[in-house]
Amino acid sequence: MLTAAGLILLPLIVALIYGEKTFAAFLIPSAIFLLLGVLFMIKKPKGRAYRASEGFVITALSWLLISLVGALPFVISGEIPSYIDAFFETVSGFTTTGASIVPNVETMSYAILFWRSFTHWVGGMGVLAFGIALFPSAKNKKHDGDGTEAHILRAESPGPTYGKLVSKLRFNTRILYGIYFVITVIEIILLIAGGMPVFDSIVNSLATAGTGGFGIKAASIAAYDSVYAEMVISVFMILFGINFNVYYFMLIGKFKSVLKHEETRWYLGIIAFSVVAIAINISSMYESLAQAFRYSFFQVSSIITTTGFATADFDLWPSFSKIILVLLMFIGASAGSTGGGLKVSRVLILIKTTFREIRYSINPRGVRSIRCDGECVDQAVIINTSSYFAVYMILFALSVLLVSIDGFDLTTEFTAVAACFNNIGPGLSLVGPTGNYAELSAFSKIVLSVDMLLGRLEIFPLLIAFAPHAWKNK
Repeated sequence: MLTAAGLILLPLIVALIYGEKTFAAFLIPSAIFLLLGVLFMIKKPKGRAYRASEGFVITALSWLLISLVGALPFVISGEIPSYIDAFFETVSGFTTTGASIVPNVETMSYAILFWRSFTHWVGGMGVLAFGIALFPSAKNKKHDGDGTEAHILRAESPGPTYGKLVSKLRFNTRILYGIYFVITVIEIILLIAGGMPVFDSIVNSLATAGTGGFGIKAASIAAYDSVYAEMVISVFMILFGINFNVYYFMLIGKFKSVLKHEETRWYLGIIAFSVVAIAINISSMYESLAQAFRYSFFQVSSIITTTGFATADFDLWPSFSKIILVLLMFIGASAGSTGGGLKVSRVLILIKTTFREIRYSINPRGVRSIRCDGECVDQAVIINTSSYFAVYMILFALSVLLVSIDGFDLTTEFTAVAACFNNIGPGLSLVGPTGNYAELSAFSKIVLSVDMLLGRLEIFPLLIAFAPHAWKNK
């Protein structure tokens, strides 16, 4: 909460630069965050380490509180008068979803536009992870705090596993955030070099880094009509969708570890196949095959990394192309990246588990292990992945059922849930790249807000937070 109190003041710098009088919109939430932070420090239990379930509860409730208070700048400024709409927009920001209820984003103030995109950047690597990386933890004689931090990072980290790069968890987090920051700055510089205005370059890079996709133009990235900008953003969306451990291995010269990283190979392979398949399928809609490749490359990069930027109305594309994009919504980016979705590694494990069961049915006496990156996958990871997928499908079906109460067409309802659960943003039909979520009911917006949080925290932390068993003293 103390971290959030400081971060929410950054838009004030933007307000000062552009002469906007939106100070109260950020000062009041900052004061609330500060008060909550002080109260939590006073109430913090001493003399023992947190259990795993408590770490999950802390993470889930922290994200919920940060979203509830983080919505206040929109309401206080009057730019999103409805609190439910503001909450939806804020959850969409922090969870890096990019689904919006704003009909005309270009009328918003610079400070609010910066806050929207900045929530993407903070949420991309994790709000609590940022605090862990930046500030020292309170330690006592019996516990060094590392166990608590591990539980929190495990809850915030996207993917089936969380691995350390170095022996100290805090240093590990700082390394990843350092890489994250440097790549973001490089993108900003490249966009400015290509002629994009400085403010636009910053907020678009923040949204790209967090794979969030909040645009500051009604036409999203298409408004710039720049092949250079599209290619830069496309490449960086792909880069932010790669497991950040890969970049660390590259920095320390472990190129063999990079080359044998199976998830990255499949991730890049899926992108290449999808780009070619869609480009060929939509080639008749554009002046040349090169132009079709341009739009295909951008949209595939945007959807598989769950960023949600758009340069074309893919809702008008043939069914074949739209189905590929919907499938990419579910697959998502790599584990350990800022992207959402099921994650490529989890999909690989599910596929390999299926083939193993088929082989076992044919030859029950055969003993076959599942291998990734040349190593056997622990049975606990396989069970966790299968359980995750089962719960994912149940919650997804329930969400579609609840959203269907609004009475919109099936494409809108199904892709709205898919886009929010997988933290993508735009879906198809009413919630397509040229539409938004404004017409949905308040009930549906709350359902989809919960879906966004479930998707970003990978389901279990939020379920554990509201499970009565987690609150019992042991």
